[in-house]
Amino acid sequence: MKHFEFVNDRLIVLDQRKLPFQKEYVVCKTYQDTYTAIKDMIIRGAPLIGIVAAYGVVLGFKEIIEKNLEKDKIHDVIVHLSKSRPTAVNLFWALDRMKSTFERIKDMDKIEIYKQLLNEAKKIESEDKNINRKIAEYGNQLIKENSNILTHCNAGALATGGYGTALGVIREAHFSGKNVHVYVDETRPYLQGARLTAFELSEDGIPNTVICDNMAGYLMKLGKVDCVIVGADRIALNGDTANKIGTYSLSVLAKHHGIPFYIAAPTSTIDFSISSGDEIPIEERDEDEVRIFNGQKIVPDTSNVFNPAFDVTPAENITAIITEKGIVYPPFKQNILKLKD
Repeated sequence: MKHFEFVNDRLIVLDQRKLPFQKEYVVCKTYQDTYTAIKDMIIRGAPLIGIVAAYGVVLGFKEIIEKNLEKDKIHDVIVHLSKSRPTAVNLFWALDRMKSTFERIKDMDKIEIYKQLLNEAKKIESEDKNINRKIAEYGNQLIKENSNILTHCNAGALATGGYGTALGVIREAHFSGKNVHVYVDETRPYLQGARLTAFELSEDGIPNTVICDNMAGYLMKLGKVDCVIVGADRIALNGDTANKIGTYSLSVLAKHHGIPFYIAAPTSTIDFSISSGDEIPIEERDEDEVRIFNGQKIVPDTSNVFNPAFDVTPAENITAIITEKGIVYPPFKQNILKLKD
C-alpha cells in the first residue's frame, strides 16, 4: 500500500487519521494543501514530514509558474511551510535543501527550475528509503534472538519514505529469522501505536501485542521487555532526543529496569545547531485531541487540558542512537560530531 505518491503535478497522501479501518487519500494540489496535510496530521512522522514539505515547495513553484509570479516568491512558500509543525527538524532540513537547490538554479527559466526542484524532492524521497534500510541493517546487530521489543508511537513505513526507522530495525530482525515479538504502546492521544504500528506489524506478519501506555512499567517488571526502540523528531548535539510524548517516561522505566533503550533515526534528524534538549521547541496541540475520543467528549468542560505532542529524553537514558552511518554510543557529543558532513 502506497502512503504517498507524486503524480501529474499532485501529491496524493494516505490520510493516516483514518487508519486502520479506512484507507482514504487526500490530493494536495497546492503548497497550502501540503501545509494542511502536515499541520493537521493527515501525514506524520519526522522523515515523511520533510519529504512532503519538499514536494510542497515543488507545488509552490508550480503556482508561481501558473500565476506568472516572481521566482523569489518561493521564499514565501518555504516560510509558510516551515510554520506547519515546530519540533521535527527534518521539516527544516528538507526546506533548507530545497531552498539551496533553488538558489543554485534560480537563473534558469521557470520550467527548468520546476523540473530541478521536482528532481530534488524525488531525491530526498529516494534517499530516505535507502537510509531506512541502512538504519535497519545496523540496528539489527543489536537485536538478540527471541527478543521482546517495546516501541512507542509509529516510526514505520508510514512515518518515512518507506520501511521505517525503529520499525525498520524490527522488520529487519523479523525477516532475518530472529523470532521477535513486539509490544506496541497505544500512544495517546492520537493512538499512532494502536492504529498505525500494530497495523504495519500485522500486515508484515510480525507478532505484536498492543498495550495501554501506562502498562509499560509493569511489563518491564515482569521481565517481558528485552529492549526499547523508538524513533526521533529532533536530536540535540549532546544526544538529548525529542520524540512522541511518553518516550521520556519509557526511558526512565527502561533505565530503572536495566533495559537497553535505543533511538533509531536518520542523521537529518540531528540538529547540530543546538547543544541540548533544552533548546528543542515542543509543539502543543489542540485540547480537543485529549477532550474528545471517537467523537465523544471524555473530559469535563471545566477541566483544563495540557497536550504537548513531544517530550525530551535525556542522553543519559539512551543506550545508543542507530543511524544510517552506524551506531552511535556515548559520549554522544563527541561521536555525533563525527556524523556531520
